[in-house]
Amino acid sequence: MGTPSRARGLARGIQRITASSLGPYQSAVIRIGFSATYLLFLLRELPHRHEMYGPDAPWRWDMAEQLISNNQAFTTLMWTDSTVWFEIVYALALIAAALLLVGWHTRAMSVLFMAGVLSLQNRSIFMGDGGDNVLHLMAIYLVLTRCGQVWSLDARRAARRARAALTADGGPDGGADAGSDVDEGGRSPRADVAGPLLWVAYGAVLVWATGTDNLGGTVWLPVLFWILWTGHGVWWAVNRYAPHSEPRTLLDVIANLAHNATLVVIMAEVCLIYSTAGWYKIQGSRWQDGTALYFPLQLHYFTPWPALSDLLASSGVMVMVLTYATVIVQVAFPFTLFNRRVKNVLLVVMIGEHAGIALLLGLPFFSMAMIAADAVFLPTVFLVWLGGRAALGRELLSRGRGRGKVPRPRDGAEDREAPEHSGSGGHTLVG
Repeated sequence: MGTPSRARGLARGIQRITASSLGPYQSAVIRIGFSATYLLFLLRELPHRHEMYGPDAPWRWDMAEQLISNNQAFTTLMWTDSTVWFEIVYALALIAAALLLVGWHTRAMSVLFMAGVLSLQNRSIFMGDGGDNVLHLMAIYLVLTRCGQVWSLDARRAARRARAALTADGGPDGGADAGSDVDEGGRSPRADVAGPLLWVAYGAVLVWATGTDNLGGTVWLPVLFWILWTGHGVWWAVNRYAPHSEPRTLLDVIANLAHNATLVVIMAEVCLIYSTAGWYKIQGSRWQDGTALYFPLQLHYFTPWPALSDLLASSGVMVMVLTYATVIVQVAFPFTLFNRRVKNVLLVVMIGEHAGIALLLGLPFFSMAMIAADAVFLPTVFLVWLGGRAALGRELLSRGRGRGKVPRPRDGAEDREAPEHSGSGGHTLVG
């Protein structure tokens, strides 16, 4: 009796991880969080970009060239020391972060975003902190996820095409013929030309960079670039000429497997970050006696609000409680993942901890990166509720300006990248 039951359970598990990409809302929040973090960082450092990564950097171009020849890192900034080229790379990194944030051609923008992050960070590796390391890794992981399924322009465009196709087939929107292939705004969906143009441009750059050996000294990154470029081309061709064929189903299965595996890697990465941080803290004498938090509050560099830092540092009990609580939460969190309620409580505590770090220690981008990483464990119900509140607020604001219409009932279709292949979006560990 046990064997057939286990077989059915295994079959259901395989069906779930191949038929749907899990955690669509969590992956969307990760996309939005990390792209927003990097976009704001680049905008803040815009006046200082030459000193950080450009021709005026203390880590000079020849020094970076020598280091990269040893560590084999990838950075487009080492293709030439031209100031014009640096400005182009910086501008493309800004544009990629902004377009990934709104989910415009998410697959292509995730690759450009990764190239921008690696190029700038690897040019001056001593300029970063822990948040930059997390961003560095997540930029690579994002290219393997289907992070544009919800809350993206891609999802909206796919939903409009689905509604137009339904209308043309005589669906519930009026039984129109093929000539009425329009969306709810009366606009005819146009053929996407930006995607093929981006693919051709990427291909040209990739061919040149491969031929001139400018993709770094590692093997995995050029292979990843070529797999992504080829895969995107095949995906577009199959979607265009055989959208309901077996190759389309196979591509969906491969994409779902890659997405789900990457989501597991991201969760493991977050757990590893907290585990190593917590266990290393336990070994420190200042963390053992409960005074570790006191010392950064006395450093001028980490006190953007001196009065607030002094107020907190003046309470020995508060310093001790926060010091011990930090260690306990970081060590305990990975062990609470299979208890949803405890996990959610500690998740709130950790997000609050990072918000406190941003406020008290003046590390906003580190905190934003860690909160974005923590979002992989946020409950789906909460994210759906949050998205609904945001959509309602947008509609009320639009109506208040006199431009909106009476809100129509939503079935969630407009939030998905590929409605005909969407899954339930749940996950054991994310809620």
